[in-house]
Amino acid sequence: MNSLTLLLLQIGFLVLLWFFVFAVVYSLRADLFGVKARKLPEPTAAAAAPAASASPAAVTAPVAPAPVARPSAGGIEKATRDAVTRIVITSGPKAGLEVPIGSEPVTIGRSSESGLVIRDDYTSSHHARLLLWGEQWMIQDLDSTNGTWHDGERVTTPVPVILGATIKVGATTFELRK
Repeated sequence: MNSLTLLLLQIGFLVLLWFFVFAVVYSLRADLFGVKARKLPEPTAAAAAPAASASPAAVTAPVAPAPVARPSAGGIEKATRDAVTRIVITSGPKAGLEVPIGSEPVTIGRSSESGLVIRDDYTSSHHARLLLWGEQWMIQDLDSTNGTWHDGERVTTPVPVILGATIKVGATTFELRK
């Protein structure tokens, strides 16, 4: 081989090696700091009247997901703002822990910035979010690797939380309770 070919191969190998290093650093950064989560539309936006200059076809109101109902002794029970006061972890590393909940969104994940920190190998840094949308508590998966489960079904879009239904994040299950 001539020296020019050998020099080009060495430079190519060095570029490939640096590309690998940057890919590893990017992956670690994304795991440590997470990714931006999508925001839900405001519940009052659906009730806002369209502008006079906009045509009816151009204005689309966000559609709220249909509430999921679960029969109970007193009829249908949803997790409303007035009814929910705490999150109770029923299984996992922090089983028995009760976390008071207000009206602010609660992020769930491994990150120390999360409102509910769950440290297990199956939970993402920013795994899921509980948020109050109007009068209804919703669970939203934040594009986690292992998914978020509500009452045995995988959460792909924000869904209403049923009072007492199990929510599974990683190896931990919890419920919203009065």
